[in-house]
Amino acid sequence: METPDFGIPARLAARMSMAEQHEYLRATLTRRRTLVTAGAVAGGLLTGCSGPSGSSGTATRTPSASASSDAPGSAVLPFGRHLALGADPRTQMRISWQVPAAVKRPFVRVGSRPDELGRKIEAEVRTLRTPELKGVRAAVEQYYVHTALDDLLPGTTYYYGVGHDGLDPAAAEHRATTGSFRTAPANPGTFTFTAFGDQGVNEAAVANGRVMLDIKPAFHLHAGDICYANPTGRGTESDAYDATYWDLFLKQNEPVSRSVPWMVTTGNHDMEAWYSQEGYGGQVARFSLPDNGFDPRRAPGVYSFTYGNVGVVALDANDVSYEIPANLGYTDGRQTRWLERTLKELRASDAVEFVVVFFHHCAYSTSSHGSDGGVRAQWLPLFAEHQVDLVINGHNHVYERTDAIRNGGVGRAVPVGGRTDPTRDGTVYVTAGGGGKDLYSFPAGIPESYEGKVADAESVPTFHWTRSRLAKQEEVEWSRVRYRGFSLLSVEAHAGPAPHLSVSALDQDGRRIDHFEVRRNR
Repeated sequence: METPDFGIPARLAARMSMAEQHEYLRATLTRRRTLVTAGAVAGGLLTGCSGPSGSSGTATRTPSASASSDAPGSAVLPFGRHLALGADPRTQMRISWQVPAAVKRPFVRVGSRPDELGRKIEAEVRTLRTPELKGVRAAVEQYYVHTALDDLLPGTTYYYGVGHDGLDPAAAEHRATTGSFRTAPANPGTFTFTAFGDQGVNEAAVANGRVMLDIKPAFHLHAGDICYANPTGRGTESDAYDATYWDLFLKQNEPVSRSVPWMVTTGNHDMEAWYSQEGYGGQVARFSLPDNGFDPRRAPGVYSFTYGNVGVVALDANDVSYEIPANLGYTDGRQTRWLERTLKELRASDAVEFVVVFFHHCAYSTSSHGSDGGVRAQWLPLFAEHQVDLVINGHNHVYERTDAIRNGGVGRAVPVGGRTDPTRDGTVYVTAGGGGKDLYSFPAGIPESYEGKVADAESVPTFHWTRSRLAKQEEVEWSRVRYRGFSLLSVEAHAGPAPHLSVSALDQDGRRIDHFEVRRNR
């Protein structure tokens, strides 16, 4: 099916970077006065600073008192609550939500019991506006609200409610909407986190959410391709785009994200050039993530945090991807230099025993997108130097797990139920792309191989992308586990005298399809 024209001719868009497309739109888009609020049609673009008629939206943050509409506050019901950890999960939590119309003086109430939400904290409104594209869509406004809590007690359960003038979550009639979260403990113990990528809005994503609720993870890592409002994912303005998916996505996830911090990074389907030069203005509006990356405004999906004895690093692989180059090199190497500093700091910390890195494009996969040579060239030498324990990717809509990889080859075979030591064997790479979106396949003639149905292959024909955007064929021996089904990763971190990571993959019914263990030589 031919892709519709959403502002830039496809042939022109293919030769333009994300920033060039954004500037093109600023000069050519025509805005009409038609505006639909997010409660009626989900969608959006960062606004408040959008320029004169003909410009696209840009990021802004609106003082809460001025973000108001004519709707009575009691009639505007918050939805899409989602949490995120701060850079220090022991004392910091971010609470975010959406309202279907502008409100006055939004706030969060917090307390140690659900019936005692005594503390009131002012919230910040970030308005998102999608400009009209004549003949394609009306303009749309969305209102995202955020609060940063920075002085919490470690290892403590808090209850919270969100509100605004005319709607107080402490009132008895709204008590059923109270959410809760727990801060990280002061001292490392045992905890679990989950991960996947490539989710979208669908029943499979809901099923994965039910598995997560059973696990009760301390946090969830989302390896990009979050919502699929942009289903094309080439990072061009000729991509199709349905902004209404964002409302549906946040509503879908709320049963989980209201109590489990949702730590996202950016995939190729998350580049939305209508919003900002890098296409991440929408993410800045919708999420509040740790701001300790090299540039939180330009690259909001780049950050790190330490939870217990695990240091976690989030990266934006669009910056280094050879396959989809819309944002290739947009950080001029700053992200990679930041990564090098961050890995060095984590390895120097006595509190960090394991380092986990997650991003979207695959370093090692044999499924439809193959492996990305840009990721391999820029980041794998750093992973090896600093002995990263686990790398989690999405992009390919399957579950695939490698053996421990050292110097580009198998450092040690890690069968289902196996054990590996990154100081000796190298790093295990997991493609956890079964979050909910339509599934991919493996090369013809190569069987699935997973717990209960092991079918090892001596080698697998696949490819990796080169800088010239050619798919270079290769025969690999590192593809150990392959599962073509919806799934998620569950990682149990253990501290104490024998620290280790117990890594499992679960299908959408909670059945285990893979497990292995990571233990470092001390």
